Amino acid sequence: MTVEGVSLTAGNHDGQEGYMEKNLTSGSVFKTIVTFALPYLLSYFLQTLYGMADLFIAGQFIGVDGITAVANGSQVLYMLTVVIVGLAMGATVTIGRTVGANRLDDAAEAIGNTITLFAGVALVLTAMLLLNVQGIVTLIGTPAEAVCGTTQYLAICFIGIPFIVAYNIISSIFRGLGDSKSPMYFIAVACVCNIALDYLFMGHFRLGPSGAALGTTLAQTISVIVAFAAIRHKRTGIRLHAANLRPRRDVLGGILKIGVPTAVQDGCIQVAFIIITVIANYRGLNDAAAVGVVEKVISMLFLVPSSMLATVSAISAQNIGAGKPERAIRTLKYATAITVAYGIAISVVVELTASFIIGLFTADATVIVLGVQYIRSYIVDAIFAGVHFCFSGFFAACGRSYIGFIHNIIAITLVRVPGSYLASKMFPHTLFPMGIAAPAGSLLSVFICLGFYAWLRRRGVLEAK
Repeated sequence: MTVEGVSLTAGNHDGQEGYMEKNLTSGSVFKTIVTFALPYLLSYFLQTLYGMADLFIAGQFIGVDGITAVANGSQVLYMLTVVIVGLAMGATVTIGRTVGANRLDDAAEAIGNTITLFAGVALVLTAMLLLNVQGIVTLIGTPAEAVCGTTQYLAICFIGIPFIVAYNIISSIFRGLGDSKSPMYFIAVACVCNIALDYLFMGHFRLGPSGAALGTTLAQTISVIVAFAAIRHKRTGIRLHAANLRPRRDVLGGILKIGVPTAVQDGCIQVAFIIITVIANYRGLNDAAAVGVVEKVISMLFLVPSSMLATVSAISAQNIGAGKPERAIRTLKYATAITVAYGIAISVVVELTASFIIGLFTADATVIVLGVQYIRSYIVDAIFAGVHFCFSGFFAACGRSYIGFIHNIIAITLVRVPGSYLASKMFPHTLFPMGIAAPAGSLLSVFICLGFYAWLRRRGVLEAK
């Protein structure tokens, strides 16, 4: 990314050709979904593996207190990441619409303002989080044995916040342009580096949770360096000038209108997860470790639904920008069918192999038993969550990301959190009832999404013009 008179990337600069990795507004809808989603899915897989590596390798070299520290710390870090990704959704949709409409000057404005906006976000987040590490550790109810390790883990990771922001913004820009492959390569670099550094710092130097955090932060830094090197050689045909970096109220407003509700929605979901982690923490160290392991496993198993949310959003945004809302609707329908089929299949697999899956992360027999109880009731959520994920992506592409915010807040406050709390109190010797709260909340979200979709259809909002 450059200044006055230099192209955003090398290549054609006539503004008409070569600016997208793939045109998302023509051809088979199903094929477009699959070809765009696969790199997205692999990116999510690698990003999840990136996070799971800390927990898996920690389990080989440190005790239950260390596992709990890494699990709690990574849960907080993951919450911050998904909020950043949610805010970046505004950039993906805004850029996608301008590209779909072939307004490349507007695309340059959107990209420039995205960079400016998130540079500020990175600085503010880093300062605030570093000043409040101890308060965050206390807030999530970390068991006494894991307080020191969690504090060390978070303090080191918070220093790397600018690199987390940088990676996700670069990725959101590429995806808005129709390129889902480049972000996959960037996170692959981070994943490989993280695994190697985790073994070095935790295995060789025995640094415990601090070693996991160092590996995570350094790997992310290396990934961003590679991304900046690669972006200079990417063909887009869009020219980014210094003037594009100057904040424009209308452009920033458009990005934030979509990004803020999505970020708040995703943040609330993660707050709900953290509240559930707190509930588990108060049940004791074994319960806390079991819930931490299951949340990591669930984050991997939910890769397909998560990738479909982002895929529906990116593809639908370009098609709406190109004046093809009917194609956006077909994208929603195909993606929903894919996620439901996946959810059913993965639920069956997990029910049959739960003990083996949990045993990959810990050898503690008690933690395995508790983890199996929790995941067997939780996994059904893969079916229902996939449906409302697709709808949330579609609503964001339509400029109505507030709908995703509404249904998630209702589900969290009425079902997921109170359900987990009540189940914890009523069934103190098993985690199975706590797991039921997740699919119950998602089912409510599905009904709300269907209601909003029908409402938009009746108003003619989703009709071709």
